Amino acid sequence: MAFELTYSLCFLLILLHLPLFTTSQPYQNISLGSSLVAQDDDSAWLSPSGEFAFGFQRIGNDGGFLLAIRFNKIPEKTVVWSAINGSLFRKGSTVEFTEDGFFIKDFETGEHQFICYQTAVTGVAYAAMLDTGNFVLANQNSINLWESFHYPTNTILPTQTLSRSTVLFTSYSETNYSKGRFQLNLQSDGNLVLYTTNFPLDTPNYPYWSTHTNGSGFQFIFNMSGHIFVTDINGRIVYTVSESDKMASVEDYYQRATLDSDGVFRHYVYHKSNGSIVETGTGAWSTVSFQPPDICTAMEDKGGGPCGFNNICKPDDQGPTICQCPQGYTSIDGNDERKGCKQNFIHQSCDESSPDSHLFVFTEMLYIDWPSGDYEHFQPVEEDWCKKSCLDDCFCAVAIYYNDGQDCYKKGIPLLNGRNGNSTAWKSFIKKRADNSIKERADNCTSKYVTKKEISALVLVGSVLMLIISNLIIFIITYLFFSRLYSKQAKMSDLYPVVQGINLKRFTYLDIKEATEGFKEELGRGENRQDEEQMILADWAYDCYEQKKPHLLIKNDDDEAREDIKNMELFLMIAFWCIQEEPSLRPTMRNVTLMLEGNLEVSVPPNPSSLYVLAK
Repeated sequence: MAFELTYSLCFLLILLHLPLFTTSQPYQNISLGSSLVAQDDDSAWLSPSGEFAFGFQRIGNDGGFLLAIRFNKIPEKTVVWSAINGSLFRKGSTVEFTEDGFFIKDFETGEHQFICYQTAVTGVAYAAMLDTGNFVLANQNSINLWESFHYPTNTILPTQTLSRSTVLFTSYSETNYSKGRFQLNLQSDGNLVLYTTNFPLDTPNYPYWSTHTNGSGFQFIFNMSGHIFVTDINGRIVYTVSESDKMASVEDYYQRATLDSDGVFRHYVYHKSNGSIVETGTGAWSTVSFQPPDICTAMEDKGGGPCGFNNICKPDDQGPTICQCPQGYTSIDGNDERKGCKQNFIHQSCDESSPDSHLFVFTEMLYIDWPSGDYEHFQPVEEDWCKKSCLDDCFCAVAIYYNDGQDCYKKGIPLLNGRNGNSTAWKSFIKKRADNSIKERADNCTSKYVTKKEISALVLVGSVLMLIISNLIIFIITYLFFSRLYSKQAKMSDLYPVVQGINLKRFTYLDIKEATEGFKEELGRGENRQDEEQMILADWAYDCYEQKKPHLLIKNDDDEAREDIKNMELFLMIAFWCIQEEPSLRPTMRNVTLMLEGNLEVSVPPNPSSLYVLAK
C-alpha cells in the first residue's frame, strides 16, 4: 500500500512539472527589433544545442553573403535552407526582425527584400532557431505563424513534412544557391515527381522519376527514425523513398536529404562526434540512398541531361555525377562542368567546291551513347560504311554503330544526354580534325592548316618584327622632324642675322611704317619678292587684326570687302591658322573647309611668326 502511495505521489509530481518542463525549453528566443549584419565574424542566431545556425555566410573568398540555415558544428557548415532564392548580399547588409516584417536590408541601396511580410505574421512575438533546423516566427502562445520548414529550398531534415504542391529546387551549383535545372514536386494529385525545368524559368519540363502515387499520395515525410516516405491521407505509407541504416540513428548522426545540382535526390548522414560515416569511418557526408538509381539513363527526352550538351555522364554512388567531355571537346566553363562542352576545332566545311573531309578523323569510344537526337538511321550497314557516311557529311559530329543489328546512327551538334554505358555492342565514333589543327582561310579560298605550335612560333616572330619596324618608324619620324626644325631655324637666322645674340624685339605697325618709309614699296609688286617681306606682311596683318583694324588691309577699291568686315575677319583668322610656323598648330584641310563653311568654330589664332612667339 505504501509502495502504491509513493508511486502515485511520484506520478503526480511528474504531471505537475510537465507544463513547467514544456515551457522552459531552452529556446533562444529572438525578440522584435533584433538584427544581424553580414560580415566575416560568422555572427548568427543559434539553436539551443548550437547544432544549427541562422545567419549570413560568405560564399567563396570574394563572394557575397548568403542568408541561410546551416549545420553549425561541422567544418563544412553545410547549408540546408537559403533566403530570397539563394540571393547574395553585400557586406554590411542586415537581416531585421521588426513589427513591419522579417526582411533583408541592402547595405548600399537600403532596399528591403522581405522574407515574410508583417501581414503574414500579425501578432508575432518572437523568433527562434530550433534544434530540428526549423526557423520559426511565433506568437505569445508559442504558435508558429511562419516557419522555414514550410518554405524549403533544396533540402529536407528529420521531422520535416511536405504537403501537396510543395516543390524542392536544386541549387545551380555547389557554390551558387540560386534555382537550378531540376525540381522535386509533390503534385496536387499526390504523385512525387522529379522534373527537369525550362531553365532559366522554374516551370517543370520533362519528368525523369516518380513514385507513381497518383491519387493516394498526401504527404512527403522525413521522420525522426531517418526514414523518408510518402503517406496517404490516413498516414499509411504508400511509397518508401529511403530507409536509414539502423546504425545511423538521428541521435548519433546528422541527417539531411538534398536534391543536388545534378538532379539526384540523396539521403546523407554525418557522425556527430567525430565525423565518421557508417561505411568507411572517414569525416564527410555519406550517401545512404538516392533516387533515381541511375541519373544518366533516367533522362532520354530533350535537353542536356545532368551534364549539359555534348557531355558524357557517369553516375557515382557516393558523390556528384561525373561529367566528361569527349575527345576533341572542352568544357564551356572551367568552373562549372555541367554547362556542357564545345568543339575545340573549327567545324567541317559544307562548301562542296572545296570539301575538307580528308582533314578529319575519328576517335573510337566504347560504352558511350547519346540515345536521342539522331537525324539519320541506316540498317543494315557495315561499320566502315557508317564511318564514311559520317565523314562525308558536314552535319555529322558522331556516328554510333550497333554491332548486333548493324545499325548506324548519325548525330549532329548539340549531342543530347550522353552517357557511359556497359554494352560493348555500341561503338561511338567522334569526328574531329586531324592533328588537332586549326584552319586558316587564304585569300584565294584555298585552305592552309597550321598546327598550334606553328601558330605560337608565328605569333612570336611576328611580334618581334612588329617591334623592330615600329622602332624604325619612330626613329625616321624623329630624324625628319628635327632635320626640318633645324633647317627652318637656319633659314630664319639667315633672314634675320641682326637678332643673333641679342634680345628679340617686337615691331608694331608704326615701326614697320617708319622702316618702310610709309610703305614705299608695295609687297608683291616690286622687283624683289623676298621671304622677309612676306614675314613682315604676316606680322603687320596680325597687328591690324589684334588692334581691331582689319580695314587697313583692304585696298581702297575693294568695296565688297569693306562691306563684309565680319567675314573678312573670319577669313583672316583662318589664314593665320594656316600659316603657323609650328606644323602641329596648322588645321587639316577638312577642318579648314568646315571653318569656311561655318560648321567648325574658329578660335583666336596665335601670331603665325615663330620669331614673335620666341620674343614673347
